[in-house]
Amino acid sequence: MMTSEHIVSVSETDFEYEVIEFSKQIPVVVDFWAEWCGPCKSLGPILERLTQEAGGSFRLAKVDVDQNPNLALQYKVRSIPSVKAFRDGQLVSEFVGAQPEMRVREFLRALAPSEHDLALEKAISLLTQEEWSQAERMLREFLVKSPRNPAALLGLTRSLLAQGYVEEPVSILRDFPASKEYNTAEVIKHLAKALATVQNQPSFSDDPLEAAYLNALRLVKRGNFEAAMDGILDILRQDKRYRNDETRRVLLALFEVLGDENPLTRQYRNELALVLF
Repeated sequence: MMTSEHIVSVSETDFEYEVIEFSKQIPVVVDFWAEWCGPCKSLGPILERLTQEAGGSFRLAKVDVDQNPNLALQYKVRSIPSVKAFRDGQLVSEFVGAQPEMRVREFLRALAPSEHDLALEKAISLLTQEEWSQAERMLREFLVKSPRNPAALLGLTRSLLAQGYVEEPVSILRDFPASKEYNTAEVIKHLAKALATVQNQPSFSDDPLEAAYLNALRLVKRGNFEAAMDGILDILRQDKRYRNDETRRVLLALFEVLGDENPLTRQYRNELALVLF
């Protein structure tokens, strides 16, 4: 077992103090395990490492069920590893069995967000406020420690596209990790590809719809989202599937870049629905 001020071995004698009472100060995660348990040997190191990373935002208490059968009975531990989280003296969440590291991270994050996690939340909130460059800086700092974090990669992509940068977002989206953010990344990819393409096209066209579309993309690159969305809606009023539906997909991608809470997203989603239906 890794030794740390944030990781303790607990027994029936001191469980009440080390877990129940201690959880009134910070959350305590209890790992019920045994030496003979194979899955415990894969889950235990993950819990210990993430506890160290958290830097004191919660405590990990290790309970050997062979040496503490009454605790296992009291907390209805029927299979191990069994992980139970306590906060304010109460059992608040739990899971059974070895889990992938990402699932363990989510469990711990919900219990006690670390400073690292809070930094990500702050960066994402800056996106909502359209503080694109500040969000970019914070997300880059976050990604130094967690280079494959999907939420941070998606946030960085949004911040860069909103500032008119194209090459790095295209690269990030090309190799985006499987995650709950993946579908959103796929939507945003339409905008990134369109902006990358327009860089290599003439800035004019004899076709009025094509000229309007190219102009809308240039407006996006300049950060004039409202005018860009007005232009795209005008195109869709004339041809709902213009460019084999690329234009509509670019507008949907813009909504994802701005975020659901952005007033422009709410306004133009409604207008798009009126145009299409």
